[in-house]
Amino acid sequence: MKYTQLGRTGLKVSRLVLGTMNFGPLTNEADSHAIMDDALGAGINFFDTANVYGWGENKGRTEEILGTWFAQGGGRRDKVVLATKVYGNMAAEGDAWPNHDKLSALNIRRAVDASLKRLQTDHIDLYQFHHIDRDTPVEEIWQAIDTLIQQGKILYAGSSNFPGWKIAQTNETARRLGSYGLVSEQCLYNLAERRAEMEVIPAAREYGLGVIPWSPLQGGLLGGAIRKEREGGSGKRSSDRLKDSKIREQVQAYEDLLDKHGIEPGEAALAWLLTRPGVTGPIVGPRTAEQLESALRGIDLELSDEVLASLEEIFPGTGPSPEAFAW
Repeated sequence: MKYTQLGRTGLKVSRLVLGTMNFGPLTNEADSHAIMDDALGAGINFFDTANVYGWGENKGRTEEILGTWFAQGGGRRDKVVLATKVYGNMAAEGDAWPNHDKLSALNIRRAVDASLKRLQTDHIDLYQFHHIDRDTPVEEIWQAIDTLIQQGKILYAGSSNFPGWKIAQTNETARRLGSYGLVSEQCLYNLAERRAEMEVIPAAREYGLGVIPWSPLQGGLLGGAIRKEREGGSGKRSSDRLKDSKIREQVQAYEDLLDKHGIEPGEAALAWLLTRPGVTGPIVGPRTAEQLESALRGIDLELSDEVLASLEEIFPGTGPSPEAFAW
């Protein structure tokens, strides 16, 4: 396994991040534990979750599954850089009160204590804001985060799904208050969805944030979707996207290119992200041990200059701001 620093911090994390969103809804507890054991055995030390994972009436279930895995001991918790998120409403349907979501100091305090209990740990390494809160002053958010850091409940703060301007505002406020600021941004970024290159990734790099891409296969589209469609195994999300003739043409060219070079599409998509400036590591969310094994092969794959150039032709980026939308 390869490791890198998380942004400007001294924290060393694996270049592949284990996403756990499927644990509970699609993967049962025993299989989830087995996947985490395999990931740790392969050297993955960066695990990502969120308090709302499990969804619906099972919100919090994914954190509970991680908690029972940590409780098995064997150094599991000490070896893992644990990241979770706060923002969504955790109250049961029909029981939500006004302060049961978003990023008020009250909800942050409530949410972190609940996550610690579900995760069966005394601290969270990376506490991430799952979405921007347009109503809560940034000063209030940092006051809550700094209190949690002083209490030893969290070590670092990160963002997720933030626009570039919000990254700048949040870290400039932190600088003014003497806070450490955001250390990471988790954003939608892959070969087929490159809008983050316009402003999000430049802002993250300017402020020393590690970039953690989610959906590296664009919902399966970059994982051999057309081949799987022919074999009768394509997922609904990718099948729906392939109804767009332009997208189908791009994906077909992508799969033809990789077939020519004997490369698996999903592995190529991960390997491409690892070549991108500012990227710490993509999040993979395996439902099975086999999917984890495929992701691990992507870490070791080095794409040739010829393949990288061809991928750029098939999936051209938007370009940086302001060139992307101005002369």
